Amino acid sequence: MTLRLNQIAPDFTQNSTEGPIHFHEWLGNSWGVLFSHPKDFTPVCTTELGTVANLKPEFDKRNVKVIGLSVDSVDDHQRWSNDIKDVQGQAPNFPMIADADYKVSKLYDMLPESVSGDPAKRTPADNLTVRNVIVIDPSKKIRLILVYPMATGRNFQEILRVIDSMQLGDKHKVATPADWKQGGDVIITGAVSNEEAQKIFPGFKTVKPYLRTTAQPR
Repeated sequence: MTLRLNQIAPDFTQNSTEGPIHFHEWLGNSWGVLFSHPKDFTPVCTTELGTVANLKPEFDKRNVKVIGLSVDSVDDHQRWSNDIKDVQGQAPNFPMIADADYKVSKLYDMLPESVSGDPAKRTPADNLTVRNVIVIDPSKKIRLILVYPMATGRNFQEILRVIDSMQLGDKHKVATPADWKQGGDVIITGAVSNEEAQKIFPGFKTVKPYLRTTAQPR
């Protein structure tokens, strides 16, 4: 299937380093970040998994659950965790899905339906499209889809920034401009009339009739 923003994230049950994961049940009322890897024991992914493990308190305080995925077995994931700890100082402290049957990778449009066989015989290049970041909100809707090349490590500070923007927008009917960071001015969405804006965002600035800015609401 082809994923689209604002559609319900496909549900699944799959084994992981923390036992069977019933995805929607596991998410509960939290936001979720699913990020995938083409193969265990790959260099860029080793740095990424350790980085996310070290950032887990940042995800926790935003009510975000993180879950990884790689097209290998639980045993491989657990052995790889030792290397990640050696390299990054922290082993994964979140579940890693063992997608050895390619079920989730196919469900999330990362691998074609025709893929089959022993995952141990596949190379990272065979699975190069398994490099996605999918952010899901508490209503189980997909809010962000990013697909990275194999040789480029993901910027998880940017992913946190986007989550901050979406959570702020959901709460206050605002959008964020280019390169926005916490504390910067925001944009009042078109869903808010000028009359409403005067009450909700007193002193807002009209740059253009369609571009109104205000201080970040708290």
